[in-house]
Amino acid sequence: MTKQDPTKLDLAAVEAWLNDNLPGFAGPISAEKFDVGQSNPTFRLLTPGHRYVLRRKPPGVLLKSAHAVDREFRVQKALFDTDVPVAKVHVLCEDDDVIGSMFYVMDEVEGRHFNLPSLPELDKGDRYAIHDEMSRVLAAVHGVDLNATGLDDYGPTGNYYERQVGRWTKQYRASETESIPAMDDLIDWLNANIPADDGLRTLAHGDYRIDNMLFEKDRPRVAAVLDWELSTTGHPYADVAAVIMQWSMPPGPESRGLAGVDRQAEGLMSDQAFVESYCNRAGITGIDRFGFYLAFAYFRMAAIIQGVYKRALDGNASNPERARQMGASVPRFAEAGLSAAKTI
Repeated sequence: MTKQDPTKLDLAAVEAWLNDNLPGFAGPISAEKFDVGQSNPTFRLLTPGHRYVLRRKPPGVLLKSAHAVDREFRVQKALFDTDVPVAKVHVLCEDDDVIGSMFYVMDEVEGRHFNLPSLPELDKGDRYAIHDEMSRVLAAVHGVDLNATGLDDYGPTGNYYERQVGRWTKQYRASETESIPAMDDLIDWLNANIPADDGLRTLAHGDYRIDNMLFEKDRPRVAAVLDWELSTTGHPYADVAAVIMQWSMPPGPESRGLAGVDRQAEGLMSDQAFVESYCNRAGITGIDRFGFYLAFAYFRMAAIIQGVYKRALDGNASNPERARQMGASVPRFAEAGLSAAKTI
């Protein structure tokens, strides 16, 4: 079988399927692939009267439970018209024979996209409000009524971190390309320090960061939270720690962090201010043992990046060159996780 190119899209097949399955659809269509996103190839679909976005699984052999575009479709459909802003989804195609892998189609949301948390395109006086809005929306995600939205069975019950450490360890081992001692040590530490289940169970985004959001054009308000592939029902502090983990990375387009940035001078939120803002909105007084949640965030990101790197080696990455560059950062994430562990 010929290996499919994940950067290409069979427009004739897509158009024919949408003609049969999307009410109101009218072609012809053209497509533009988005450069952002490593996991699920994403395309803008242009028609004479509408702009859509298509998200597909990469073709080829994939890790079990990865690239869950069907879960992305389900959660966004459930969240539409709630306090969590999402794109309107239309149709899910589960037939791999149409274009070679499952895909779904949603509306394109108009808005501003910020790739870097340093927000260099904004005036300094406008930056803090963007970070604060991230806090507001994250609290809204965790405040979703799982029963009312039909998402109570969206993820297993039980100890979230025990489940997640096990899952991502298996994913990491399945995509491991060389021995990384720091990653082995971090896995051992996490397994030995998983906190007892405190009963908190909410919707969890799983990859909450500024480049997975669109903001309204004329005010610091989120227009849509994107990329729900890793979402589940789980523990809310993992999402909070993921934001702080991202900000601890070096600045610039590769790592998208704030390490070494004078945040006060640049009008940016401190880690402490973000956590406090979130806690106030979530109605809690603070987060104990935050070092564990931060170590877990580094671990999971290292496992995700290792999977992206392995797909690049196998020829299935959405952006192969960037995927190979990212692969070199896995040891750095593991070492950062070990450092976070020491703060408990």
